Amino acid sequence: MSSPHPPRLPLFRETVRPEWIDYNGHMSEAFYVLVFGFATDALMERTGMDSAYLKSTGCSMYTVESHIRYLRDVPEGASLAVRTRVLGAAGKKARFTHEMYVVPDPRAEPEADADPVATTELLALHVDQEAGRATVFPDAVRDRLTKLTEQPPGWAGRSITAP
Repeated sequence: MSSPHPPRLPLFRETVRPEWIDYNGHMSEAFYVLVFGFATDALMERTGMDSAYLKSTGCSMYTVESHIRYLRDVPEGASLAVRTRVLGAAGKKARFTHEMYVVPDPRAEPEADADPVATTELLALHVDQEAGRATVFPDAVRDRLTKLTEQPPGWAGRSITAP
């Protein structure tokens, strides 16, 4: 059960690099995925699933499904802040979202009413790499994820529809 005001993960921060710019003059779609992947790594580190965890348990979290929305162009040099929300964790599965914002400088917070430039919703499995299959989260990891659980944003859970 999520609390009314669960603790929030720190924002993940990145700056758009020149090599990420495509022929249209803005960040290429592959690099949105890269930044979201780095934000997932930060989530894993904050919840105890870092490289030491992998080494000691042979387990890690694998993304098995994602839905990305590209909402605004992002220029070279833009400061990005990514907000992560854990939506739930049970058994072998975790569901979470990332919202990417352009902020005025690398330390700035997104404005309360700011619209994200991109979002992603992900489903991940806790995987035992040696066994080659999903396995239940250890209680301590599941508890850390559960304590971070928030209500989903309004856009989460939607599918792609034709115009």
